[in-house]
Amino acid sequence: MTGHTALYVYALLPDRPDRQDAADGVTGIDGRPLRLVRAPGTSVAALVHDAPPSPLQGDDEQVRRWVEEQSRAVNTVWERTGSVLPMTFNVLVAEEPPAEDRPAAGRSAERRLTEWITEQAADIAGRLEELSGRCELRVDITVDRTAVTTGEAGGAGEDAPEGLPDDLSPGMRRLMAKQREHRARNAAGRLADTLHAETRHRLLSVAEDYRDRGPTHRAADETDVLCAALLVRREDIDTVGTVLTELRTRRPAVRIRFLGPWPPYSFTDTRPRLRAAETAF
Repeated sequence: MTGHTALYVYALLPDRPDRQDAADGVTGIDGRPLRLVRAPGTSVAALVHDAPPSPLQGDDEQVRRWVEEQSRAVNTVWERTGSVLPMTFNVLVAEEPPAEDRPAAGRSAERRLTEWITEQAADIAGRLEELSGRCELRVDITVDRTAVTTGEAGGAGEDAPEGLPDDLSPGMRRLMAKQREHRARNAAGRLADTLHAETRHRLLSVAEDYRDRGPTHRAADETDVLCAALLVRREDIDTVGTVLTELRTRRPAVRIRFLGPWPPYSFTDTRPRLRAAETAF
């Protein structure tokens, strides 16, 4: 197509010609039809759409929509194949411009991509096999400071004081409110320290891999315990849920956000190498 001199790469996946084409009927960003680029002699294919040779640019809302559309496409193909190596947003492979002394020597985007896949085929195929039947779960655990008692946090065993007396001066009320907030913050911090080690150990007993992540959401009255990505077998998803349910039952002040299953975005070791190769393209 005119102007389409690059390939936008969504993921790498197992190439299984004997099965339904994994990209059949799948659309990506802005409804673009997706296709597979196969590397002859390997067991790896790339999920792509034909694109102009410039990155997508837009405002925050538009980029958010594009990322969601890319994720939906990758998820669909992941469900069909059981294993993918997802790419980050805006990974492009462009055609090679002809050299001055060799005006017809430029390689097409498809050739450059297949050559890269061929060079990396053993590593890519090995990682796809390792991730087969695995998924990523996100776990974000906090402590609600308003629900913490000093007893639960390892203090004297008394509940934090409730409302302030009505006959206090405004200055004294502010002082006592700050003192109460300080006690609650310290109590929540002690509880969070205890729960971090305990919960991390329990999750690692189920997960095959664990990556710490920065918190994605935090209310003003919450204290962090952990925010992690877990690589687990699909059959172990419910076990992770059981671990978190037991934690919530034992520790009423705990707040848990449990997301997934998703393709293993946080565990795709090939992804940075493709970004580095793309920069040179």
